[in-house]
Amino acid sequence: MSWKTREQMEADEQLVLAPFAQKSGDSRGRKFPEPRHAYRTEFQRDRARIIHSRAFRRLEYKTQVFLNGTGDHLRTRLTHSIEVASISRTIARALSLNEDLAEAIALAHDLGHSPFGHSGEEMLAQCMQGYGGFEHNEQSLRVVDLLEAPYPDFPGLNLTSEVREGLQKHKVAQASSWQSGASKLEACTTLEAQIANLADEITYYSHDLDDAVDFQILSSDQLEENTVWRQSHASVSTRYPAAREPELHKLIIRDIIDVQVRDVITSSAAALEQAGVHSADEVRRQERPLLRYSEELLTANGELRRFLYKNVYYHPRVAEVNRQACEMLRAVFEAYVRSPELLGDAAAQRIEAEGLHRTVCDYIAGMTDRYLMEEHARLTGVS
Repeated sequence: MSWKTREQMEADEQLVLAPFAQKSGDSRGRKFPEPRHAYRTEFQRDRARIIHSRAFRRLEYKTQVFLNGTGDHLRTRLTHSIEVASISRTIARALSLNEDLAEAIALAHDLGHSPFGHSGEEMLAQCMQGYGGFEHNEQSLRVVDLLEAPYPDFPGLNLTSEVREGLQKHKVAQASSWQSGASKLEACTTLEAQIANLADEITYYSHDLDDAVDFQILSSDQLEENTVWRQSHASVSTRYPAAREPELHKLIIRDIIDVQVRDVITSSAAALEQAGVHSADEVRRQERPLLRYSEELLTANGELRRFLYKNVYYHPRVAEVNRQACEMLRAVFEAYVRSPELLGDAAAQRIEAEGLHRTVCDYIAGMTDRYLMEEHARLTGVS
């Protein structure tokens, strides 16, 4: 037979994946039971639902760091998510883990992000003080559980428990068996969720640097102050002594990613062997994640993170544009709260169940940068 059924794919996972990988055939299921697909595993179905969602498509017009539309080659939330998914698959394959699950979590991890990047998230959190706050990981869960509505039989995308677990990366995992109704707290998530978390870091460490160099806000002297950049620069210069800009910094970025991924794979493989785990549930019961950097790279990445905040995220060319954009966000939020009839009919119907402020928050969080600016101009007359 030249094709594979879902059952055969699940059998292949049992044979090929590591014992501590999360197998799709062992999924804890979905909140609303559905018949299984003939030719796709549960996590493959989740990946497809995420990619085909409206929230995923809107990521194309949401800021990563530099305001969307200010440069043709700068990252957006969409390209960032695709890059996270690519790195997640690489790490998962090297460690014999479930690539489909890691990729699905990576693709969904920013579905709840607000317009205007982290500055927009901070502004929306300010607007929601006293009304439950705002945090983009929690909002990603709201998107897949409630706000996306493509199916007539249930709200949301009805993703598997394992993908939803992976979206709760800043919280203790809440393990649920939808079938039995049992629930308990677990200290860690699946290894696949841990992969997506680290791949997110690796991606924004490297590609925010890349975009900042393209945007010409980092000098060579500044870059050489940073250990991660300096070490990769030295490595690239040894291998490609004739390399010059603009090719040189692209080679350095590639080397940084390669160093990070290699380090995670080797360090995590050692941690897994030492822990002696034999199942995904044993992984969940660990006191700390088993997917990790080496201590040396962990320290260097902490330095890199501080470098990015000092020299990129708070750079005047970035901060001032984001400040102006966030004032637009605040003005639109306040206008909707004053006049809820300005919301679309679908959003307004949720006010009774969700409350006015949460409904407005959901509506604005789902906007693209472009649409929010258009709404600001429409509501205030100021463009």
